[in-house]
Amino acid sequence: MLNEYTLLFFSVLIGGSLGFVTNGVPKQKLNYFLSFSAAYILGITALDLIPMTFDGTNPKIGIWLLVGFLIQLLLEFISGGVEHGHLHTHNHKGSYAIQVLLGLSLHAFIEGLPVSGSHELAHHHEHITSNHYLMAIVLHKAPAAFVLVALFFVNKYKKSLIITCLIIFSAMTPFGVYIGHIIHPDPELIRIFLAIVIGSFLHISTTILFESDQTGHHHHLPWKKMLVILLGLGLAVGSVF
Repeated sequence: MLNEYTLLFFSVLIGGSLGFVTNGVPKQKLNYFLSFSAAYILGITALDLIPMTFDGTNPKIGIWLLVGFLIQLLLEFISGGVEHGHLHTHNHKGSYAIQVLLGLSLHAFIEGLPVSGSHELAHHHEHITSNHYLMAIVLHKAPAAFVLVALFFVNKYKKSLIITCLIIFSAMTPFGVYIGHIIHPDPELIRIFLAIVIGSFLHISTTILFESDQTGHHHHLPWKKMLVILLGLGLAVGSVF
């Protein structure tokens, strides 16, 4: 349990710290890493999380997947799509920082809730391990933290405020894990939490993968992006089978 807290906290903290090293200017490689992580998340969701979640007694579990999808739509409206690498300048700096941090933090907290319980569900599935879910969170949250720091640099926030926001964001998923461990929900409630996360993962991963590239051509897929997508999917398939 302690290792989970440490991994989730410091992976996000390190990802955000890289934004300071590069002075908040994301390199083109970030887009490829986002595509890689999105492909991995999509693969793990299809091969691991969905079978584990829908192997229960609740015939209406799919409703919670749709709820998670809609929740993510709302959270991205609040955060401005930082999860996808979007950077925007904003005039109302104070309120904008709180808005972005709130959207990202709520999403991070929700992702943490089923982590502890997913261990129990994973034991009932051959070739499936809850470590996949943990890694999916790490691959998703680390670049999001980088973009968060880059966004605040673009909007010329004070470094003290950026550091504070980064620490809060880094702590939100471990906090969700802690709350999930305390309430120790029954397996069906864990599946509801996971279904909500699956809806969120599906929205985030597909949005990143099918967004237009930097040239503005919505139906143009660069071969380098296609390659990293295949690598991400390949890693997901290889880790499950």
